[in-house]
Amino acid sequence: MDVDLKHPIYNLVGQAADRTGVEAYAVGGVVRDYFLQRPCTDIDIVCVGSGIDLATEVAQHCTPPVHVQVYKNFGTASFVYVDEQHTHWQVEFVGARRESYRKDSRKPIVENGSLADDLTRRDFTINAMAVRLGSENHGQLVDPFGGIKDLDNGLLRTPVDPLITFSDDPLRMMRAVRFAAQLGFHIAPNAYNAICQHAERLRIVSHERITTEINKILLSPKPSIGLQLMEDTGLMQLILPEISQLKGTETVEGHSHKDNFVHTMEVVDNVARHSDDLWLRWAALLHDIGKPATKRFDKRLGWTFHGHEAKGAHMVPALFKRLRLPLDTKLKYVEKLVMLHLRPIILAEDIVTDSAVRRLLFDAGDDIDDLMTLCEADITSKNSAKVRRYLRNFELVRQKLVELEERDRIRNFQPPINGEDIMHAFNIGPCQEIGVIKDAIKDAILDGQAPNSRPECWVMMVELGRNIGLTLHDDNPNWRQSV
Repeated sequence: MDVDLKHPIYNLVGQAADRTGVEAYAVGGVVRDYFLQRPCTDIDIVCVGSGIDLATEVAQHCTPPVHVQVYKNFGTASFVYVDEQHTHWQVEFVGARRESYRKDSRKPIVENGSLADDLTRRDFTINAMAVRLGSENHGQLVDPFGGIKDLDNGLLRTPVDPLITFSDDPLRMMRAVRFAAQLGFHIAPNAYNAICQHAERLRIVSHERITTEINKILLSPKPSIGLQLMEDTGLMQLILPEISQLKGTETVEGHSHKDNFVHTMEVVDNVARHSDDLWLRWAALLHDIGKPATKRFDKRLGWTFHGHEAKGAHMVPALFKRLRLPLDTKLKYVEKLVMLHLRPIILAEDIVTDSAVRRLLFDAGDDIDDLMTLCEADITSKNSAKVRRYLRNFELVRQKLVELEERDRIRNFQPPINGEDIMHAFNIGPCQEIGVIKDAIKDAILDGQAPNSRPECWVMMVELGRNIGLTLHDDNPNWRQSV
């Protein structure tokens, strides 16, 4: 079978291979995605010889010439090629090699090898195909392990014994799960069993590499496929025990609670249908992690999980740190959504008051739309009438949010009186009373009892201060302009 890889970079590589007298092949994901008709801008080139020398030769004949990044320790080189459509292609070159491993290490002993050696060491048959570049047999497909057949059958199978494949690089177990989620493929039975047997070996893999795979699973069309596989094979317990602990139900005096793991899978998939945002999907995955620690049985109320949103939000930073996820605004965003995920639901169960919606808008700020998406995804009841009622009420909340935002500009608002104003007015230093006054003013504005206006709030500040025993020093609300 011949493959027509239509892109100028393949011609440049083929011409360079002819000039230097080496065999060169496009391998791996770019070949797989060609047959799956999926876009791919990461090109891996294997040559029987020096990958660094071939990369240098190709780069010199690019227009304009490109800079080659060389990694001598790994025997690889790469560059970015920009085509006429201004698409950026990441092109990596490596010499064909064979690898062997010691039982106590994930670092291979690397030796020069043939194309067959190189394809044998790869993770799955669908990634162990190559297309020859160069004038001789250009476009010829090399498929020694039946990758095309496995693509047709939607099967993830290893080129050699899966026990060897996964022991050599345990991350391949996560890659199997990730490809199953991304492509909707099935893992071959012997490979699935090998993952179950070797799950513990994943402990030797860095958190950064594992997290990269989790992110790709979460970004797949239906994340629950990969997440469920992680749970079933024992990988979830090793990586995200907080999610595994959601699994199962308990019955006391005839009262049962829902399986919160199953519920979480449904919520993540619901969010995935409406948003491609990775961090919103993380919030969906983690929104109920506080439930196991807060589960209680009340004879009158049945099962309760009071405070699970606060407990869950408190757990997020440690989880992010452990998985080497960003400890910046992404963490704060997920933490906030976990903390607030019940608020719109509570509103939807009750009368939607202006005051409650103002407070929700104030606390959620610019993340209010994502919070509403998460909360709507959180309605997974099998009672269709209940679902319709919640969604109708959510629509009322959304309408009220728009109306109040247009009228009161509450989103991300800052009260017109701050701590500096209070200290100046009463000639005091930092103290607890300042927080009391600030909170009272903020609450009055959010409850609609005071306008978001400096003069009116200054009068309120003076009255509040006097009520708690403070002596007024300066009653000029425009003191900053007069200083």
